[in-house]
Amino acid sequence: MADTVNTKTAASPGGLRGLLRSMIGGLGLLRESTIGMIGFGLVFVWALVALFAPLISPLSPTAQIQPFAPPGTVTETGQTLWLGADQLGRDVLSRIIYGSRTVLFYAPIATFCAYFVGCIFGLLAGYLGGWVDDLLNRVADIILAFPVLVLYVVIIVLIGPSGLNIILAVTFASAPGIMRIVRGLTLDLRNRDYIAAAQTSGASLSWILFVELLPNARGPLIVDACLRMGYVIITIGVLGFLGLGLPPPTPDWGSMVAQSRAMITFAPWMAIFPAIAISSLVLGFNLLADGIREISLRD
Repeated sequence: MADTVNTKTAASPGGLRGLLRSMIGGLGLLRESTIGMIGFGLVFVWALVALFAPLISPLSPTAQIQPFAPPGTVTETGQTLWLGADQLGRDVLSRIIYGSRTVLFYAPIATFCAYFVGCIFGLLAGYLGGWVDDLLNRVADIILAFPVLVLYVVIIVLIGPSGLNIILAVTFASAPGIMRIVRGLTLDLRNRDYIAAAQTSGASLSWILFVELLPNARGPLIVDACLRMGYVIITIGVLGFLGLGLPPPTPDWGSMVAQSRAMITFAPWMAIFPAIAISSLVLGFNLLADGIREISLRD
């Protein structure tokens, strides 16, 4: 039994231990890419903001103080509204800080769920082939035939706006695209020697898929995951802008921009600062993906 396990582990050049080592050493390699470090810095700063929001937020995100106060206004109580206030008198800076918690909670979960579903179906389609591959590809074709934004809106309208439903909508709309990527990688890897060695040693299907195949396809998937995180963040913002995001009074960058539409001419700060927050976080993930791709091409 021990010989069998050792054969399985040695058969794969990556394996689970290789995956863990690559994740731990990833930051060290990332230092080789200036673009990647800039992207990591932006994401890391927003992660710290979200983590320590209660400590760094100057005010409560729902406290109504002084409507339409411009940036830098000092209230009668001596509180400074550094980024101004919205139409209800809520501090824009505090709402942006707490809004980062919303984005960085739902976006990673939605991306993970989409990858979980997409990886399973992609591995099955690429490794098993035959009618399983045909069936999964036809289902993916049907879903991908719809414009993504329209699909998001239809799903949210049908099941209602909430955090859980945003995750379900992103998973349903994104999983087919991920499945296609994983399927293509699996088709390339399934004929490698270490897969044949695992099959000869009597490895189970789940072992071959998730220990032999998936870790060795991690490079392109990590890059795509960073890019997809940016897409999901934009999606959450768009849904909030359309009134299909998280219900109020939850701080949501997209809804903050939407609420400023009628007041944009005399209170532009209500839209500018949330838009900068969305752009900077998406830019961070995109630059991080570019840095990882740059390092992988050097290797």
